[in-house]
Amino acid sequence: MTIEQLVSVLKDVEVLGDTSKEIEFIAHDSRRVRKNTLFVCISGTRVDGNKFIPQAVDAGACAVMTEKDVTVPEGITVIKVKNIHKAMELCVPYFWGYPGKKMRMIGVTGTNGKTSSTYMLRDILRNAGYKVGVIGTIKIMIEDEELPIHNTTPDVIDLQETLAKMYEKGMDYVVMEVSSHALDMNRVAGCEYDTAIFTNLTQDHLDYHKTMENYALAKAKLFDSLSAPDLVKTGKTAVINIDDELGSKTMIEHTKCDLITYGIKHKDATLKAENVEIKASGASFEVEYNNEVMHFDLKVTGMFNVYNILGVIGAALAEHINPAIIKETLENFESVAGRFELVRQGQDFSVIVDYAHTPDGLENVLKTAREIAKKRLIVVFGCGGDRDRTKRPIMGRIAAQLADVVIATSDNPRTEDPEFILSEVEAGVLPALHGNFHEKITDRRHAIFRAIELAQKDDIVLIAGKGHENYQILKTGTIHFDDKEVAIEAIRGKLNG
Repeated sequence: MTIEQLVSVLKDVEVLGDTSKEIEFIAHDSRRVRKNTLFVCISGTRVDGNKFIPQAVDAGACAVMTEKDVTVPEGITVIKVKNIHKAMELCVPYFWGYPGKKMRMIGVTGTNGKTSSTYMLRDILRNAGYKVGVIGTIKIMIEDEELPIHNTTPDVIDLQETLAKMYEKGMDYVVMEVSSHALDMNRVAGCEYDTAIFTNLTQDHLDYHKTMENYALAKAKLFDSLSAPDLVKTGKTAVINIDDELGSKTMIEHTKCDLITYGIKHKDATLKAENVEIKASGASFEVEYNNEVMHFDLKVTGMFNVYNILGVIGAALAEHINPAIIKETLENFESVAGRFELVRQGQDFSVIVDYAHTPDGLENVLKTAREIAKKRLIVVFGCGGDRDRTKRPIMGRIAAQLADVVIATSDNPRTEDPEFILSEVEAGVLPALHGNFHEKITDRRHAIFRAIELAQKDDIVLIAGKGHENYQILKTGTIHFDDKEVAIEAIRGKLNG
């Protein structure tokens, strides 16, 4: 695409230099620049992309897009815009040919349950014969090919490139976790969603959104998009958890297309789970749809998973998938890495690794563990640094109320003092202990080893907060750290005496 073509979709743009040059790639990271690249200079809070223009030019950039007056080598075209983010939102999807309008796209938003939901949907759609791409917290998948990911929803440049790659490789569907940050910052510009799931809304990200109302309105942008004026595909459906009083009202208010509601408590839900049974080995329930009752015997457990599965059933039905395929797939689904994942090394107590890092997420997994626990429930958890401080005492209180042994430790302290974070967690733990056992161990590895050391026959050790993550972010930098790996090492050490 020539520079002239690319800037045709922009307003308030000034081009200095040759507009007939062809752009073959767009990047905002100078390390990804190659021949004939447009280098987008983003001025962030920590790094100013304009400073990397020389490196980008050396790597092959033929043009730069910037908000500033910059000096460039002769022959480099400068595209000057008033708002770099708005410019990217318009020209990047256009450059890649709007791939998010050419495939069926299912977006999943909510505080908890997004990852499990996307993986279940991926399996259902693949079993129905479709080629599926997944974009989520853990990784990007193009069928069985795996790509790493750095944000729940990538920025507009990375996302459009990924979607173009998926379209080129023949994907019929893209199933995508859509975060509130991505919706609020419009990282999903150029995407057209066909089915959207709302899982739940509980306290998280208030360091960014400030209020729960703002948080809900950010999520609701996904449902607004289902009735946007410039849609090119038909058959839009919103699938909303109606038991979630905090979020469902807002999501429904922003829905102007077909609606499927789901729940367990709400009698008017389109999909209502009944005769729900939660066991250590799994869960079972019945759901009625179109006057037919479907019975599910699941290998995953917990009430939160029943909700996830109801949402997935709704989305699959909205996409006209055969109910028999939905049932068979969900009954064979086992788990997602770091989502209520059992760590088995032949020990006589249970160890579970889970990503729960919000008050509601922690409460859900602790309640599920409590339901299946024969003896004591031991929890290891922490709270992240440089993030919403108000949830720290809340999570401490929940841990103390629901577990028999509470070990508070570090999560990703980032630039904060880990001891200070733990003091704020303890403010919630200590008043709620009621004589239960509590320890504060700053080193996460030592905390996990201590929990395994304390575990006795038929106890459950729940290690919460990091799940699938294999790193820990400290003030000094990022280190390799994997809860499951550390738990296995601790269990083996204990078994071998």
